[in-house]
Amino acid sequence: MPSIFIPSDRDALALRVASLEPDSTRHWGRMNPGQMLAHCAFALEDACGARPVKQVFLGKLVTPFLRKLVFGPKPFRRNSPTDPQYIMAEPQDFESTRARLATAIDRLVQRGPGKTEGLMHPFFGRLTGEQWGILVYKHLDHHLRQFGV
Repeated sequence: MPSIFIPSDRDALALRVASLEPDSTRHWGRMNPGQMLAHCAFALEDACGARPVKQVFLGKLVTPFLRKLVFGPKPFRRNSPTDPQYIMAEPQDFESTRARLATAIDRLVQRGPGKTEGLMHPFFGRLTGEQWGILVYKHLDHHLRQFGV
C-alpha cells in the first residue's frame, strides 16, 4: 500500500503538489486549489498532534465496517463527506498554503509511524502509524485527483 512514510510515494505526491496551479480546474467538490491545500495542511497538522482530537460518535459506529475500504487499495470516492471543521471556505494564499502543506508533510514524516501510533483521527479513531501513513497518502491523492494532478 502506498504511504506518506515511503520516500518514493512521498516524492511522487510532492511532484503532483508542485504541478498544481492556483487556477487548476476541479473535477468535483467545492474547494478551489488554495482551499484544498489548506484543508490538507490542517488535517495533517492534526495528524502531527497540533490540536486535541476526539472521535465523533458516528465514526465510532461505522468505522469497524469501513476500515477495509479506507485502508484498502481503492482510492477514495469523489464527493466524500468532509467534517465541517476541515472545510476551508475562506480564500487562501496559494503559495503560502502550499508551503504550509509541505511543512506539515515534513513534520509528519520526521515524526514517523512510531510517533503517530495511537493518535486519534476525528472519524476513524485511534490509528496505527502504518494506517496514518496510508490514510494521509490516500487523502492527498484524492484531492490531487480532484484537480487532475
